Amino acid sequence: MTIEQNAPAVWAGHTRGSAAYRRLLAALFCAGVATFAQLYSPQAVLPLISHDLGIGAATAALTISASTIGLAIGVIPWSTLADRIGRVRAITFSVTVAAVVGLLVPFAPTYQLLLAGRFLEGLLIGGVPAIAIAYLTEEIDPTHAARAAGTFVAGTSIGGLLGRLVSSPIAQAAGWRMGVFAVAALCCVAAFGFVKLAPQPLGFIPSKETGANPEGTLASRLMANLRSPRQLALLAQGFLLMGGFVALYNFLGFRLSGAPFHLAPFIVSLVFVAYLAGTWASARAGAEATRFGRKRVLLVSAAIMAVGVVITLSDNLFVVLAGLLIATAGFFGAHSIASGWTGRSAPVGKAQASSLYNLFYYGGSSVFGWFGGVAYDGHGWGAVALTIVALVVIAAVVAAKILPDN
Repeated sequence: MTIEQNAPAVWAGHTRGSAAYRRLLAALFCAGVATFAQLYSPQAVLPLISHDLGIGAATAALTISASTIGLAIGVIPWSTLADRIGRVRAITFSVTVAAVVGLLVPFAPTYQLLLAGRFLEGLLIGGVPAIAIAYLTEEIDPTHAARAAGTFVAGTSIGGLLGRLVSSPIAQAAGWRMGVFAVAALCCVAAFGFVKLAPQPLGFIPSKETGANPEGTLASRLMANLRSPRQLALLAQGFLLMGGFVALYNFLGFRLSGAPFHLAPFIVSLVFVAYLAGTWASARAGAEATRFGRKRVLLVSAAIMAVGVVITLSDNLFVVLAGLLIATAGFFGAHSIASGWTGRSAPVGKAQASSLYNLFYYGGSSVFGWFGGVAYDGHGWGAVALTIVALVVIAAVVAAKILPDN
């Protein structure tokens, strides 16, 4: 009989500083690396993909959107599977199979097969964002949940950074396919780290019987979250802010490769070091939410993101990089608050609430990650920046009007 089947009737959660708490966060850090390095590894080499395949910026960006569409579609099925087989088993299957598939996808012989492979990768890696926050909130002492969620999001930012920094220099030396392959190999190592570190869950008992969930059917759990104005406002944060953020990183590389900067591909890839600002901001936002309340930190973070995007309109390289740092910190601060808040405030079905957040989050990534390319191809960076700022303003208005002051 497994630990999950022997779960205690009342589970207070691992306390901050305990060995199990540290192992859980380390395991989810590895899962975040395995997921987000793989998901965004082509982003740093989009100009190379565009040149090699003879396609425009928006078309090249579909290599990102294909995987995020797959992820968005997959999150709800993954949350259902996790309810049946357990959180750790589901995440294990997600990261290991996705990493193996990722080794093959870069060598797809045609653009169409490349997109299909990226879509499959997205479906497979969807298990981590679909389940991780639910797993975390069920296993961590509630008084530390916001801080732990911020730490997890910080880990995902490291994954995204590694994927971009590893793929670009290898791509410049050996082609973009080898660059993306190298990231997949890194993800295999990270997936192994999750398997070795993840503690067995004690806060959730999986059920293999259809309809046995005491919170009701899958449809009822989804609808309960979709009927909640608070949940809808939080879902809107993911959709709008992530859409703007992906557009920022998808197309800033094209701008820096052209006039007036003319930077080499490897130098352009170094701008992704700005993700470290997100690593810091994610953890910091979780701590500040405990002091000042989630809503206030969310709104301030959104404002910081918008200011950073406006600063990137400068023709001075160092000012542009400063704006990117500021925008990245603002986005990750807002995202860490919204993602953790969604699971915590779910009326029923924490896993389904997290899955809905990720559905909207990656839906926004897919839609605006592509639309930003249309704006860039048609009107340049100014149109992309205007689009992002508009998305942030709409998200902030929704949060200000609907979310409670807590």
